[in-house]
Amino acid sequence: MSDKRKIIPYNPELKALASELRRNMTLSEVLLWNELKQKQMLGHDFDRQRPIGNFIVDFYCKELSLTIEIDGDTHIYRYDYDEERQSSLEKSGVKFLRFEDIEVKKNMNNVLRVIEDWIKKNRPTPNPSQEGSLI
Repeated sequence: MSDKRKIIPYNPELKALASELRRNMTLSEVLLWNELKQKQMLGHDFDRQRPIGNFIVDFYCKELSLTIEIDGDTHIYRYDYDEERQSSLEKSGVKFLRFEDIEVKKNMNNVLRVIEDWIKKNRPTPNPSQEGSLI
């Protein structure tokens, strides 16, 4: 099966910072990561604190080109940066779902439902030539 997903290069200088961010995740990031890791979200593989281009995103699924961001207190002061980052990555085909920190902490079921609904509507459809054939 050929992989037709666009490869988005990243700035290797961000690897150390991404690693540091993984070691110091916020509570809401930890809570959501516990729901996304090990392909728990409809079998899709998510990475946390993932460098993409010149940015680091909270969660990323390469197969879906989907970024999930949690906007907490620090994002109030980084609105322009977040907007620029999202716009830049969307030009590369990355899609975004954003949740407020408090929503992840207080209403995880809704957050998971929104993610699941998005995946069901947007996941790639299998190529018919690669599926099994009936005899």
